[in-house]
Amino acid sequence: MSTAAPPHRRVLSRAAFETRTLLANGEQLLVSLVLPALALAGLAVTDVPDLGPGPRPDLATAGVLALAVVSTAFTGQAIATGFDRRAGVLRQLGSTPLGRDGLLAGKALAVLSVLAVQVVVLGGLGLALGARPPVAGILPALVSLVLGSAAFVALALLLAGTLRAEAVLAVANLLWVVLLGLGTLVPTDRLPAGLGGVAALLPSGALGDALRASVVDAGWPWAAWGVLTAWSLVAGAAAVRWFRWSG
Repeated sequence: MSTAAPPHRRVLSRAAFETRTLLANGEQLLVSLVLPALALAGLAVTDVPDLGPGPRPDLATAGVLALAVVSTAFTGQAIATGFDRRAGVLRQLGSTPLGRDGLLAGKALAVLSVLAVQVVVLGGLGLALGARPPVAGILPALVSLVLGSAAFVALALLLAGTLRAEAVLAVANLLWVVLLGLGTLVPTDRLPAGLGGVAALLPSGALGDALRASVVDAGWPWAAWGVLTAWSLVAGAAAVRWFRWSG
């Protein structure tokens, strides 16, 4: 009689499948790598918009890494999960030995795996364009990426678990565009006064500002990390409360 694989092997197997799916999806690849790479090249070699004080290639690289998190952890994950839910995939997998917890763990690992590819590719492009981030900023930048990923995955699951798949597709893509201007690529202190204050409290602004503080100044942006943590906890709790596994 065959037996189920150990839990960690089931999670890793699911994570590998989710990672391959994300990287093989042409639309997702466009949003997660191609468009951020074009944005990085454009921001690094021009002088508009104003990115604030500091080496422009470093500022551009930090903003585009924030965009990469939004693309993969939020937009890509929301759309994939929404359509899996509509097709009944989530309900079926939840009844297998993988279980719902294993499924969510696999999705989280897949996001981190794709994000690692993005950091290598986009970080390498940033270096080629003249970025020279301080070594002391690497650790806080990694913390910012992980906290940002957690916040946006929680928001993605909340969106994907409460709306119809077609609505998830529209809303996720619309928010990707809107968040570009709310602190992701441009520092919140460069936005109009009222808008900048609001953007700093959004996960997009907190993540963008945190990465810029780390990559440019080797800072430890505790306030921005607090904002990201709060979004993770609130959105995560809401997703647990209202997520529907089928529909």
